Amino acid sequence: MFNTIKNAFKTPDVRKRVLYTLLLIVIFRLGCYISVPNVDTVLLSNFTQGGFAGLINTISGGAFENLSIFAMSITPYITASIVIQLLGMIIPSLEKLTKEGGEEGRNKINRYTKILTIFLAFVEGLGLFFSYKGYFIGASSQVPFERFMAGTIVVLSFMAGTAFLMWLGDQISSKGIGNGISILIFVGIVSRLPRGIQKIFDTLLLNGKFSTTNLIVALAILAAAIILVSGVVFVQQAERRVPVQYSKKVVGRKMVGAQNTHIPLKLAMAGVMPIIFASSFMTFPAMIIQIFKPEIATQNGFLAGLFKLSIATSTTKLSTGVPVPWGYVIANALIYILLIIGFTFFYTYATFNPAEVSSNIKKNGGFIPGIRAGKPTTQYLSSIISKLTLVGGFFLALIAIIPMFARFGTLGELNLAFGGTSILIVVGVALETVQQLESYLVMRHYKGFLN
Repeated sequence: MFNTIKNAFKTPDVRKRVLYTLLLIVIFRLGCYISVPNVDTVLLSNFTQGGFAGLINTISGGAFENLSIFAMSITPYITASIVIQLLGMIIPSLEKLTKEGGEEGRNKINRYTKILTIFLAFVEGLGLFFSYKGYFIGASSQVPFERFMAGTIVVLSFMAGTAFLMWLGDQISSKGIGNGISILIFVGIVSRLPRGIQKIFDTLLLNGKFSTTNLIVALAILAAAIILVSGVVFVQQAERRVPVQYSKKVVGRKMVGAQNTHIPLKLAMAGVMPIIFASSFMTFPAMIIQIFKPEIATQNGFLAGLFKLSIATSTTKLSTGVPVPWGYVIANALIYILLIIGFTFFYTYATFNPAEVSSNIKKNGGFIPGIRAGKPTTQYLSSIISKLTLVGGFFLALIAIIPMFARFGTLGELNLAFGGTSILIVVGVALETVQQLESYLVMRHYKGFLN
């Protein structure tokens, strides 16, 4: 990996992409400390957040606790992407755009996603204003016009921040290195790493004195993190190689000899996106409910139950100090596992079409040893993909779930609820980015060779 980075800075085109990405990351981090207008800085200095709000703060890289213009992070865009892609499975016209629209179809889908993102950003921004209006100057004014203007400026600032992050993500994807949205989430999580390390270090102290018990706990956390990272790397890199043989054929006036190759099928072909989507899908209901009904934790009913279900594994207690019932915790974990596996299947089949691959193999005179060309090959590839995706998705789901339950033991104060998912996202995005960097270097090598 270090050789890849070293070679990247030696190649002008790739170095330009890397530096451009780093520049946009710096802009993103600066924006996390720019609070929206009308914020009472005195009250903001005492702003505390934990549990569910802490989870949002982790995703946003600390922008939420600053009530920054990036406080909502890129979550409206992720939610909009989920909605559009799910609608694409229901609405025939959207499905046709996705599968047969080509470049123009993808541009239209992207346009619809951005429009929906702005609408969701408006709803979330409005909710944030009403939920935390005590921190905004003029929000509690007795003059209706002053309240309206204060709210308008704050909500527009939140919306502008989300729109700007969308633009940053597009710029990174097109002119930089890696998937722009994933990179922004990656940077947000990594920026919280020093604070997390500091909190773990604090477990070594008990009333100002060294504690052997806390040392063992800290070492256990470190060992668990290493195991999780190793597991994620294994899943991301593991692949099944399906052999393919091509018979001799005439190309022009030449006879091309038989070739033996293989189709690499990864264990987690969808990468880290199912984890990001599942996390956003789980947190979105609680975020909307808490924003518009802050007192929901003290109430009963459907909305209160949905709120408890959404936050069950992200906090040990409600705002009232009442522990979250274990029934909600188990249900939350099961739903989260099913969502990760479901999104893994969805993204795998969106990126790998067994019928299309089988057709291409047949057109080029190839076949899988022991399998007839055509429909049998499609069924064989579908069977392999289904098994790999099920194993890979289940393994990733377990890695995301296990640290959540650590919160309900002696490690509750360490806020490890998002730990497994954070590791999955960070390691997954890092591996994908390095692989893309390597592909750019290979392309540049061949271009230089041909020129």
